[in-house]
Amino acid sequence: MAELSQLVSKWLEFDRNPVTRAEIQGLRDSGNIQELESRMRHRIEFGTAGLRGRMEAGWARMNDLIIIQASQGLAAYVIKQVPDALSRGVVIGHDHRHNSEQWAKLTAAAFLAKDVKVYLLRGLVHTPMVPFSVKRLRAACGVMITASHNPKQDNGYKVYWENAVQIIEPHDGGISESIKANLTPDTWDTSNVTSSSLSVDITQEMHDAYFTSLSSLLVDRQMNRTTSVRFVNTSMHGVSDPYVKRAFETFGFAPYIPVKEQQQPDPEFPTVRFPNPEEKGALDLALAAAEREGISYVLAQDPDSDRFSGAERDSNGTWTVFTGDQLGSLFASHILKTYKSTGKPLDKLAMVASTVSSKMIEAMAEVEGFKFAQCLTGFKYIGNTGLDLVKAGYEVPFGYEEAIGFMFGDQIRDKDGVAATMTFVQLVATLNAQGKTLKGHLQGLYEKYGYFQTNNGYFICNDPPTIDRIFARIRNFDSSTSPSYPKQIAGLSITSIVDLTTGYDSTNPPTYKPSLPLSSGHMIQFRAQNSSAMKIVLTTRTSGTEPKIKYYLEGSGKDNEAVKVLLVQVIQELGDVWLEASKHGLGKS
Repeated sequence: MAELSQLVSKWLEFDRNPVTRAEIQGLRDSGNIQELESRMRHRIEFGTAGLRGRMEAGWARMNDLIIIQASQGLAAYVIKQVPDALSRGVVIGHDHRHNSEQWAKLTAAAFLAKDVKVYLLRGLVHTPMVPFSVKRLRAACGVMITASHNPKQDNGYKVYWENAVQIIEPHDGGISESIKANLTPDTWDTSNVTSSSLSVDITQEMHDAYFTSLSSLLVDRQMNRTTSVRFVNTSMHGVSDPYVKRAFETFGFAPYIPVKEQQQPDPEFPTVRFPNPEEKGALDLALAAAEREGISYVLAQDPDSDRFSGAERDSNGTWTVFTGDQLGSLFASHILKTYKSTGKPLDKLAMVASTVSSKMIEAMAEVEGFKFAQCLTGFKYIGNTGLDLVKAGYEVPFGYEEAIGFMFGDQIRDKDGVAATMTFVQLVATLNAQGKTLKGHLQGLYEKYGYFQTNNGYFICNDPPTIDRIFARIRNFDSSTSPSYPKQIAGLSITSIVDLTTGYDSTNPPTYKPSLPLSSGHMIQFRAQNSSAMKIVLTTRTSGTEPKIKYYLEGSGKDNEAVKVLLVQVIQELGDVWLEASKHGLGKS
């Protein structure tokens, strides 16, 4: 208990925010040990996405003091690691969430206190503006204050390295250690963050440059001006509306119909429980607005506008809300067609997707002759994989992950909801001019490259040792050899195994070392097929934040219905035989 008392005392010594200081003082005075344990015992971890969590007082939460400490540690680390960091500076942006503007200013103040030039983007910006500006300005790093599509109680601190990509190893660990070495707050004063001679306002210049860069995705302005297709757009109470409006003007499209209830930035997100276009019901207002207006296409960006979702209504009035994998395949086909029209050699084209995303682009690459690369989940890996491919002589105009994140062009190696929106809109206009629909076009892609279906979910297990035992059994399924993973599932023969926990890849003899980085948790990917050329890719992994064993399952083949049946059989055997769900009392979703 003395240790907890010391943690509380140190907080009260450091914190100068009267609201959060009073929170901890009140919990101590009332003897609320349980809440103090939750907030004070473990410090919020600085990981590969920076910081993200609930906005409350305490070492385990997001608040002024945590932001100051993180910024001091980051600044010290960047100065040490990046040449000319003082003059190259830091780009800082923020969204509309509670505390976002204040935390952007505190971040700026921490860097200014160490004589680092600060490019503080004025007003609300979408997340892609930060990596775009880091690249354009050759800044030493970038910070975006946002919690993306998290609930309203959360906020976050996302860091980009000098290569304008989200930080990866070893920088995440290095920054974490630097934060711990710089815990004493140097300054709480934000009065000079815009007036300092080291604070430079390039906001309008960066916005103009962004839209100039975005126009590289423009295919046919004349077609855009004459198309009869109209769109409804929702910004999900976030920051995207001004960006999408200007993009429509830049590309020559007639104005879209906004979902007025969700058009303006609102940190309370009053019309949605979770401001995530993927969540059930999140697009209800947009679909209803489209119905009223007689419009067949809906566009949606998440609150910080780095992710995108789209929907299409068919002639029967039925809506298709495309999955991230379906959108990824549609976008890849559009990028491929555009690239072919340039006459460039296809063997110099590359596309990237995360390991848990669809393998349809991989099938496209095998047929068309371009390179496909997969990487670990997250745009920190997608972006860096893209940069590595560029160094190897490839052009990488597209990358994606199934969680509706899409990367376009060479100026932003991160997901961009506005770029995805305009690619979607142009694809719709092009197909409409040919008398086609997105759903019909997707069907044509399936017929050419094979039917791909996904069925993702998870099993709930609240006991970490049980999870460890389950994965240990999978790795020793047949005790006659070691390692001895399962050899079949649902009548399909296992053809390859990549275990990113132990570092084993069955396809890479004689070392059997995987090309992908290892995972901090359990993660194994299996590929299997049968004599009818039906294939599956099954990835099982643990969650870093939830008591879950997640599975990502995709099947492919020439018979759509047969693939659908196969996926059900695989999940059944995964739960009953591989994971022994009944024996371990695993919940299913």
